[in-house]
Amino acid sequence: MMEGVINMSDKCIYTANDIANWFLNENRIKINFEDSEYITNLKLQKLLYYAQGCYMAKYGKPLFNDDFLAWAHGPVIKSIYDKYKSNGASGIVYDEDYKCNLDDETIDFLKKIDNYFGQYTAWKLRDMTHQELPWMNTRRNDIITKDLIKDFFINNTEYSCIYG
Repeated sequence: MMEGVINMSDKCIYTANDIANWFLNENRIKINFEDSEYITNLKLQKLLYYAQGCYMAKYGKPLFNDDFLAWAHGPVIKSIYDKYKSNGASGIVYDEDYKCNLDDETIDFLKKIDNYFGQYTAWKLRDMTHQELPWMNTRRNDIITKDLIKDFFINNTEYSCIYG
């Protein structure tokens, strides 16, 4: 296999929905115990994107197999978008029974991502993705390849301190 090409036969044990549910449940906990706002669909998409990119840079494989599309407002996983699009720009009130299926290492990793990227607004995260090569170098509505995301995050040492 060529260097830098992700072997998709390495099955991911998680889906984007698993990771989205974790972020939404964490947000629900924050809402209950802290002064926090609900995550919008736009912000959720960007948290998933940064989780995927940082995970690939750290572990060399995807956190989940779902693909991001290069939409006008940045990277989007269509299935997650469709699930929450009825919320529009409003926050997602997550009221599902949550049963965590993530291992402790993944949870610790996601907490770092949430602590760093979760502090930003959806629009700040959107603007950040618009300055980054994976979205910039992909035609609108096309798949942003995992290799492009992985290479960007490996070579962008600004983010390595977050998940290192």
